[in-house]
Amino acid sequence: MLTRLFSNLDWVRGYSRAAFGNDLIAALVVTIMLIPQGMAYAMLAGLPAQAGLYGAILPLLLYAALGTSRTLAVGPVAVVALMTAAAAGEVAGLGEPGYHLAALWIALLSGAIMLVMGVFRLGFIASFLSHPVISGFITAAGILIAASQLRHLLGNDTRGRTLPELIPSFFTNLGSIHLPTLVLGLAVLTFLFWSRKGLAPALRRTGLSAGVAGLLAKGALLVAVVASTLVVWALGLADRGVRVVGEIPRGLPEFGLPAFELGLLQLLLVPALMIAIVGYVESISIGQTLAAKRRQSLDPDRELIALGAANLGAGVSNAMPVTGGLSRSIVNFDAGAETPAAGALTALMIAAALIFLTPLLYFLPSATLAAIIVVAVASLLDFRALPRTFAYSRADAAAMAATIAVTLLIGVEEGLLAGVALSLVLFLYRTSRPHMAVLGQVAGTEHFRNIERHHVATDPTVFALRVDESLYFPNARALETRILQAVADNPDLKHVVLNCVAVNLIDASALESLEEINTRLRDGGVQFHLAEVKGPVMDRLKRTHFLDELTGRVFLTQFDALEALSPALTRDTLASTRGNSFIAPA
Repeated sequence: MLTRLFSNLDWVRGYSRAAFGNDLIAALVVTIMLIPQGMAYAMLAGLPAQAGLYGAILPLLLYAALGTSRTLAVGPVAVVALMTAAAAGEVAGLGEPGYHLAALWIALLSGAIMLVMGVFRLGFIASFLSHPVISGFITAAGILIAASQLRHLLGNDTRGRTLPELIPSFFTNLGSIHLPTLVLGLAVLTFLFWSRKGLAPALRRTGLSAGVAGLLAKGALLVAVVASTLVVWALGLADRGVRVVGEIPRGLPEFGLPAFELGLLQLLLVPALMIAIVGYVESISIGQTLAAKRRQSLDPDRELIALGAANLGAGVSNAMPVTGGLSRSIVNFDAGAETPAAGALTALMIAAALIFLTPLLYFLPSATLAAIIVVAVASLLDFRALPRTFAYSRADAAAMAATIAVTLLIGVEEGLLAGVALSLVLFLYRTSRPHMAVLGQVAGTEHFRNIERHHVATDPTVFALRVDESLYFPNARALETRILQAVADNPDLKHVVLNCVAVNLIDASALESLEEINTRLRDGGVQFHLAEVKGPVMDRLKRTHFLDELTGRVFLTQFDALEALSPALTRDTLASTRGNSFIAPA
């Protein structure tokens, strides 16, 4: 059992000095990013700054031991921080003891949920979050995250968890903007946005190589933190109303389970489930993308176990919920991380920073952390996704739009649930009206195509229908209606052939419909045939009486069916040299 659980540690056997050097450099670069980001995301979650730093110690060590990605950087992330704030805010007010307790139990519950999902191989549940829903949710969450930082950038009391709360609060507090905070926040924000594309070229112009310049450019967050902290300290801005981080407890976190309250757990169970699924989807997407670049692979169920253990570690170490972070993972990859040891080294460096460097962060302004959050979430915003999705699929665009609207106007959990619910409803609606094509033979070939799209040959005594969907309870009646209508419209009809090339499943409801179709056709003197039935579907049909009662036959191919039912037409069409002529849609 332990061998399977820690099978990803096979890299340890061949671990070289060169690999350690690469992992060490990557860990140093990620640590430089993670210290300010961790504190910023803790502030976003409404937690003390150290909660973000604690989330980068034990969780990283656990993921390094159990995870299957060699470059995924686990830790606090913006979207999960926002969801944590929303869930904890329903239980207690910001700054109250119950608020932090709720955040710890969110980490523990989401970790336990991921662990159970991984053990029982339930990762498929995450598939209920379609890409349009996730994209819409992340975009809307990014807007809310950026808007929630206005009070830190403006130095006033702008508050709210949704746009209907934030917008009135913004205008109400417009007259109480703190000018030094605004100037400092805008300066840091401008520098960070410029550094994303402008710092590396500027460093290259000094004579540095592209590699060194790119590596140093990743330290822009550290530069912003150090510079803004020195400015606040030197000018005494904390005494003039600029909010600062203040004292951060020095040393490692205390370990232990938080106080148990059954009622609290019941309130947090659904939010924890949503956070677990969103965190897993975000993490696995990043991990698979990076793994593909090195021709490596991830085990989704093992990732669930590793992320679950990481969040359990966060819950027992006074930290906030964690998952894989996009920006840090990319930096970790680009900096040359070769093994999960880079994550473990990052955890050790964060621990060292907590022991030795926390006094230096006392004058770090909240405006700097807010600017870091805004810059980080800017990459999450994809305003072109909705029109792009609408041009391809109006149903998916509707799910995305609903997710965005509900998230912005009502709340993050409600937005995600609305997107999932609408996606399922639209899926059921779409599959309840499957595309059905009447087939005819293409001249000079054994191929059959839609009579509405191609010039094909047909026999009025044979009705060949292809249904382009699995047959199950929402669409079973639609198939029955279509076939019986064709029989009613064509008195010369003697054979109905159902082409099952696109049918991967026939459920019990659909089986009853097929039995009813067979009975109704028999009563009307028409034989019912099947063609191109897939093996797994045939295996299930053989376990029933349907094939024994079928009035017609089961053909291997559509050509075999028409050759047996209309041999003259098949022979003449096959001998024809006209070939296929595609009918362009109007």
